[in-house]
Amino acid sequence: MYVSFFKRFLDILIAGIAFILAFPIFLIIVILLFFVNGGTPFFFQKRPGKKEKIFKVIKFKTMNDKKDKEGKLLPDGKRMTKTGKFIRKTSLDEIPQLLNVIKGDMSLVGPRPLLVSYLPLYNDFQKRRHEVKPGITGWAQVNGRNSISWERKFELDIWYVDHCSFALDCRIIWMTIKKVFKSEGVNAEENIPMRPFKGGI
Repeated sequence: MYVSFFKRFLDILIAGIAFILAFPIFLIIVILLFFVNGGTPFFFQKRPGKKEKIFKVIKFKTMNDKKDKEGKLLPDGKRMTKTGKFIRKTSLDEIPQLLNVIKGDMSLVGPRPLLVSYLPLYNDFQKRRHEVKPGITGWAQVNGRNSISWERKFELDIWYVDHCSFALDCRIIWMTIKKVFKSEGVNAEENIPMRPFKGGI
């Protein structure tokens, strides 16, 4: 009952209220990033959701589009702006994903949506993370985030799939709030994303 109905009801209710409350901050960041990123405050990327259905995730754009002499994008670490570092460190870049939740592509809590290019690399166990909607935060995020291995991350994701409940979601949301204020569990290298998944685990 919780996963099939009540969870969606809470997603809409909480995400709606949260977006309304965060709207002043949302608007300030949009204006700020509009100037910092040359008119592109948002970042859109295709991600697989429940049952591997593809959708576009919305985030604030924390990196610029600077390229090298050959026209290729510079490494993430060199494209991360000072404003972007702050926004990512404080997890403010996740605010637009509340719109993904309201729309129904995501849930507040669930395995984080990864890259579409990873889909062919998953084994049968890892594919089970797509049995539920992806979330803004999840069990893996409150138990290490980018500081844990891919193998451990998938183990935590599947554990959540098998144990999803109202009590667990409340616990994850509370742990997320505490970690955001303490800036815990983020990769130590200036918020640089975790190394790409290449399969084979």
